[in-house]
This record gives sequence, C-alpha cells and structure tokens, in this order.
Amino acid sequence: MTKSAQDKLRVALVGAGGIARAHMRYYQDMDDVEMVAVADVVLERARDCCEEYEIPQAYADYAEMLRQAEPDAVSVCTPNNLHAPCTIAALDAGAHVLVEKPLAMNAREGQKMLDAAEKNGKKLIIGFQNRYEPKTQLIKKLVDDGELGAVLYARVQALRRRGIPNWGVFGRKDLQGGGPLIDIGVHMLETTHYAMGAPKPVAASGSTYTYIGDKPSNVISHWPNWDYQTYTVEDLAVGHIRFANGAMLSIETSFAAHIEKNEWNFTLMGEKGGANWDPPGLFHDANDYMVNTRPNWMPNGPAADAFGQKMRNFVDHVLYGVETLSPGEHGLMVQKMLDGLYESAEQRREVRID
Repeated sequence: MTKSAQDKLRVALVGAGGIARAHMRYYQDMDDVEMVAVADVVLERARDCCEEYEIPQAYADYAEMLRQAEPDAVSVCTPNNLHAPCTIAALDAGAHVLVEKPLAMNAREGQKMLDAAEKNGKKLIIGFQNRYEPKTQLIKKLVDDGELGAVLYARVQALRRRGIPNWGVFGRKDLQGGGPLIDIGVHMLETTHYAMGAPKPVAASGSTYTYIGDKPSNVISHWPNWDYQTYTVEDLAVGHIRFANGAMLSIETSFAAHIEKNEWNFTLMGEKGGANWDPPGLFHDANDYMVNTRPNWMPNGPAADAFGQKMRNFVDHVLYGVETLSPGEHGLMVQKMLDGLYESAEQRREVRID
C-alpha cells in the first residue's frame, strides 16, 4: 500500500561516511522525506551527521536504531560486508531498503536479502545510479526500439590509471569482497547490462592481477599514500560474460593500470547498429552510407543528476508506487556476474553462472 502525497517517508541511515552524507543531502531537500536517525559504529561520526543535517537521533548500534526509531525506509551505506546483515535486519524490522552497490559480498548473501524482502513484503532497491543518466536512457531506448537489432557484444571499461583509494577499506578483500571489479567495475557492468535489456548470464571467464597496490609507491597521483600493507584486492580485473541469448560482454576495470588515461565507458555492437555511452552516439547504415548520429542536446540540471534521480526514484517507488529502474533482482544478476568473474580468476577456467 502506498502513502498519500501528504505523508512523509521516515528514513534512517546505516553508515555515516561519504556515501551516506550524499544520501542525506538529497533527502534533506525532499519535502516528503523526514530523516529520523543515523547509526554508525563511530558514534561521534553519526552525531556529526545529525548536527549537520538536523537528524534527531544518533546510534552506535543499527539494531537498536531499528527498534527505537521504527523507520519506514533505510539507506544502507556501509562497507560491502555489512550490506546483507544491515539490509536483512531493516527488512525484518518492517522497513523498505535502498542499499548501495554492490548488492552484497556474494550472490548467496544477495539471495538472502531478496528472500527477506519477499518474506516481509518490503521493497529492496539497489543503488545503481548510472542507469538514471540521460545517455543511459538514450541507449536503452535505442535498444528497446530495435535500432541496434540484436545486441551481439558489449565492451565495458571502468579504468583508472592510478586511483587506489587512500580512505575507507577499499583495499581489504575481507570487508569489500574485491577491488576495482566490485567497487567501480560494477557501475559500468550494471549500466551496460541494463542497457542491453538485462539478459541472463550463463558463464564467466576472468583474470585478476595485483602488482602496484600491495607495494609502497612514490609515484605522484591524485590519491597517494594508500595503505599498501593491508591491500589484498586486485589492481586490474578483466573478463568475459556469456549470456543465454548468445551475446557476449567483455570488461576491463582497474584501480591502477599502465594506460594513457582513465576510461569510463561502454560500447554496444548489434546486428543493425552500435552505440557508445560516452560520448553518446549511434552508429548505423543509412542510404548506403555508414552514419554516426549524436544527440544535439542532452538534459542538464536536476534531470541529469543521476544520483539525485536514484534517490528520488527510491522515495517515489516506496511512497507512490512509481516503477523503479534498479530492483534488487537486477542487483542479484550483477552480483552473480561478479562472483563468476572472481571464481574464474581463482580457478583459471571458465565457470558456469547458475
């Protein structure tokens, strides 16, 4: 049952780091949202957020927060290893959940999260903001309208030349599940998969390499002095995904790689045409010529704020029943692809995706 327009969505947040503060900034500007509590293992950090964003209650224990604040919805903005327990606890407490990407540490955890949402009759949304980008929507419409024909191949890139995070726990596999593949690669992987029409993945082949992050470095970069002594994730991950419809996807993602420049893009190749994400364009044949078509103008301002669109869509989905672009089921499919690539890298062979 959806609420009426005059009701406010009472939202709590688990986590008080940078991504949580991004959620708070958008919630603060929504007339139909009331932030009621924040929980963080560092209580002082939660209190700082409460003071800055005028939130009444700070907690060190998210379970206590769920019991006492009784929120309608929860944003889970924690390290990956806490996505599943925090999300399941919030769903069991009767709250809808927006969980940041990736869905979980692995697909087994992700399935438990979806099961908890179904059991409790609550909505579980995954924080995939890139699918709200106008250029993503342009390509999705081209695919849906048949302008590309059957999509045969996708090339995905989320590459940093030297961008190892020097904050948080991004270098710890035990807390994150992996490195650039699960942290930044997931963004372009999910966006590409969505634009393709979310075909069913059936097999993965991947390789991972660590050669920079686990060593001290004097190279001048944007984010120097990362903790190389606790760095247990890959610097570079590459691989392929095969889909049930015969399509293939390749992915390249890195925190550190000897490349000319950072790359953040995907390309689709279809029977009738192809498309590129950044800059957006359609490549096809017309009047016996090979033609490149690019949009003359793309939305800007709030309409182009993908993160803001993600936050607004979550609230609209919960309060007013508006369809979401990023259901938990999509998060689980993406998680299975991530799992398959990591498993393949460990076993050094192609693996099946169930």
